Amino acid sequence: MEPAIKLMPGVSKWDIRQKVWDYMEENDLANFPRPVHHRIPNFKGAAQAAENLPNLQEFKNARIIKVNPDKPQENVRLLMLEARKTLLVPTPRLRTGLFNKIVPPPGASKEVLRVCSTAQLLDIPEELMDDHDLTVDYILTPTQVIKTDCKRSKPQGIIWSKVDSEMMEKIPILKSLQFREKKAGKDVTLRDERLVEKKERQRMSVVRKPSARGGSTAKIKTNPIEVTRNSEASEEEMESGCKVQLNAPSRVTAVYMGNIPQSLRVSELKIILRDHNALPLRLNWQGAQHRAFLDYKDEVTAEEAVTSLAGLSISGSMIRVELARSQRGNRSRSQTTEEPSKQLLV
Repeated sequence: MEPAIKLMPGVSKWDIRQKVWDYMEENDLANFPRPVHHRIPNFKGAAQAAENLPNLQEFKNARIIKVNPDKPQENVRLLMLEARKTLLVPTPRLRTGLFNKIVPPPGASKEVLRVCSTAQLLDIPEELMDDHDLTVDYILTPTQVIKTDCKRSKPQGIIWSKVDSEMMEKIPILKSLQFREKKAGKDVTLRDERLVEKKERQRMSVVRKPSARGGSTAKIKTNPIEVTRNSEASEEEMESGCKVQLNAPSRVTAVYMGNIPQSLRVSELKIILRDHNALPLRLNWQGAQHRAFLDYKDEVTAEEAVTSLAGLSISGSMIRVELARSQRGNRSRSQTTEEPSKQLLV
């Protein structure tokens, strides 16, 4: 079947969502609530699509079925209860647990079903798929049942390297699950913890090269500047100097994001930043001015975020990402005033 929406090369997941929402609104393909943007659309024909479920052998065999709490799955949940299946419905934002359980017999099915409208069917480029993306086995529309025959393996459990501290605070149940898996010997290091460890290793790395006077020069990577010392200094002096520099307080650095689409929500921007490993310490949201300011703990981290977000496009808008003007000014002044202190000859 030919997709209703054409995708251009280089499209992002966010672009695909926006195109589907726009198409459904333009063609009046959804019921209340409207508009469909930033939600799972309650498409017309959702109840008819759900009626295909009881005919699937996987549905007949399953005893426990998880169904999303969204409006288009309303008839699906009713069918589960009528068939005396165990129904698992995720709790709102997972604040009080993972699922609400209704009619609880033992057992579970591994089959994954997706109920959607035909307009939501697209061939997504393989390069957009990540290891946390869950593929489906069947797609049910108001007019057909599609078996995907997808061979891609499904994620098993929580991928802790995709979880950050902010998610842990918003979803308390994660702390309990992390404790259990850590006790079982699994690696439960969070994403931001991995980034901190990586940057700490980079700061502690030492590269030596011969100097003009026959000695060696040790270049110690620190944050946010480099300290260069001549090898004629004693090892004790060099080690002491390194400790002072590494323990020095860092300066918060701001990054400017401009040309942000009016339709973008701050929660969606956080998801985009998380996907690009660019979550800031603080986010100053100024949506009415189509901009935001992101605070990072130091200049190095801020510049890494700028690099990671380079070329970012949201809903067809090319996002402007750069160090905030005040930070660029500070950097110029610091380069002028601090340059002599970057090199210490003993």
